[in-house]
Amino acid sequence: MIIECKDICKFYGKVQVLRDLNFSADKGNIVSIVGASGAGKTTLLQILGTILKPDGGSVLINGTDVFALSSNELAEFRNRKIGFVFQFHHLLPEFTAVENVMMPALILKSEHTGNALGTREIKERALSLLAELGLSGKESSRPSEMSGGEQQRVAIARALMNNPDIIFADEPSGNLDSKTKKELHDLFFKLRDAHGQTIIIVTHDASMADRSDKILEIKDGQFVAQ
Repeated sequence: MIIECKDICKFYGKVQVLRDLNFSADKGNIVSIVGASGAGKTTLLQILGTILKPDGGSVLINGTDVFALSSNELAEFRNRKIGFVFQFHHLLPEFTAVENVMMPALILKSEHTGNALGTREIKERALSLLAELGLSGKESSRPSEMSGGEQQRVAIARALMNNPDIIFADEPSGNLDSKTKKELHDLFFKLRDAHGQTIIIVTHDASMADRSDKILEIKDGQFVAQ
């Protein structure tokens, strides 16, 4: 089991968004979290991804109690072990595709942590990932020069850059047309098989969820019994 969280609670003011929620995922699984807007899906994803701290409960990733780490330890853990893909890409507009993909590894290198790649190796890995995702020839393009689907592929390559154990994706195909959406869904499964990552996806897309290894529906801050 690569992720295990127990009794997760989260409040925004007096409103309880997550209620004693338990979640687990096995290595190499694709898990879809579905539910209506406001049900708590993105809040849960942010907690699992260590971006947001819960008000109660624990999150273990590969046996590490992540919220027991110091802020610096948690930042390094997140950069090494976790990749993120968002609906709106969040690419840096002034940088090229390959520079955007290189960014997580350059951050790791700048922190002088162990096992960091050199700059040449970082660029070589970034170029390899772009080629794997069908973006050969787009390495020097900036986000404004790419389609939405191409930008999302760059974002996925960036998420893979440090070879994380887990990728969290928040509505990754939400802004794409139906053809590009299907291609992106196929890509997640191809990447899981090639790289072995666990992928946790928040989605409204039934076609994506139905292909997952596990579907969890969240309602009023709790999972609906299957």
